Amino acid sequence: MISYRRATIEDLEKIWDKDIQANSDDERYLRWKDEFIEANKLENIVTFVILNDDDPIGQASLVLSKNNIKFKCRDLLCDGRERAYLSTLRIEKSFEGQGHISKLIKTIENFAKNKGVKFLTIGVEAKETRNLSIYLHFGYNEFITSETDDTLILFYQKKLSYGL
Repeated sequence: MISYRRATIEDLEKIWDKDIQANSDDERYLRWKDEFIEANKLENIVTFVILNDDDPIGQASLVLSKNNIKFKCRDLLCDGRERAYLSTLRIEKSFEGQGHISKLIKTIENFAKNKGVKFLTIGVEAKETRNLSIYLHFGYNEFITSETDDTLILFYQKKLSYGL
């Protein structure tokens, strides 16, 4: 059964253990796991998961502290109050195209609204045109800025709507 919810520490352990196994030649993943889990414990980052029974098959993180964003333009992406950054949006290949990411994003947007967030920002590599079209479809269509890291990254935002 597929479900969508805020990740537990156990979920985060499973996600990172999969990443570490897939990148066993890169020792940085061990450090990143510890940093990421600690940021979730402090609620500087709040990660959400898509579960297939108890197995995390997808995830996304809501970054609430600009100190947890590596980009130079971090001040435009997150302010710790009304603006937060959506990151690490991914799902296993065999579950793509089934509407799971859409449901996960709605879960995150509702959580963000309850936290008083008015704008969500997201970044996408310019060459990832499929992902860009998906983000635009979800309403992340106000261009903020771009930044070149190893590749050109485009940043967009969405104003969250609050019902009356």
